[in-house]
Amino acid sequence: MFGHIDKPLIMGILNVTPDSFSDGGRYSDIDAAVRQARRMLVEGADIIDIGGESTRPGSEPVAADEQIRRVAPVITAIRQQVSADIPISIDTTLSEVARAALAAGADIINDISAGRDDEAILALAAETGAPIILMHSQGAPKTMQDKPYYDDVVREVLAALHRQIDAALKAGIKKERIAIDPGIGFGKRKQDNIDLLAHLDAFVATGYPVLLGTSRKRFMGAICAVTEPSELVTATAVTTALGIMAGIQMFRVHDVRENRQAADVAWAIRQSSG
Repeated sequence: MFGHIDKPLIMGILNVTPDSFSDGGRYSDIDAAVRQARRMLVEGADIIDIGGESTRPGSEPVAADEQIRRVAPVITAIRQQVSADIPISIDTTLSEVARAALAAGADIINDISAGRDDEAILALAAETGAPIILMHSQGAPKTMQDKPYYDDVVREVLAALHRQIDAALKAGIKKERIAIDPGIGFGKRKQDNIDLLAHLDAFVATGYPVLLGTSRKRFMGAICAVTEPSELVTATAVTTALGIMAGIQMFRVHDVRENRQAADVAWAIRQSSG
């Protein structure tokens, strides 16, 4: 996983939380989570991303033991009942949670703090060889939307990601095991998110695989005059198609079928355009 990615990958979101911004509480029991994982696999997911802590703006942190209680049984059940092979990523900033998830059958670490919250997560990735996604965020989820500010959001996000890439490499993580994420919606204003989407090629140019996570995000609701996240499926698919044309390799989404279609059509066009 990571290194050279031949075809765009769709990462299906499976939040086993009571309070995530779009689907909180829907998949917090094991049976419901397994059904959703099976559905995402049928709809074309390449990766299932499991998280036990909401990171919506204003959310409170969740202790490691509670995250583990939420995610580990779900990972085990998916491995036993859905697929022994589909890559599973654990969405956490805590090394203790990541270690338990990997032991339960997860393959990838997806850290929205890029190792800033718990440096031991970088050592864990190096020790286990698990691929890691380093995402940019400004501040913690509880306060990240309290007047975020950038002079040049693209330059500053790239610089911050390069710092965390350097930390990951120094921790012993192999370059081909690292992917990056510009962190759409994490400590960004509406225009910041738009500017990042307009310059995705700058992130692709780093040579690291890039994950894009726009799914049902609030800034698109502001553009479309929509307040219900579930009404932003089409808007999300548009950003997926644009991301494909910019060279993005991975997309983290709630709505797998729609974004799989958008990715496949855009990919066919990109391939034809040379």
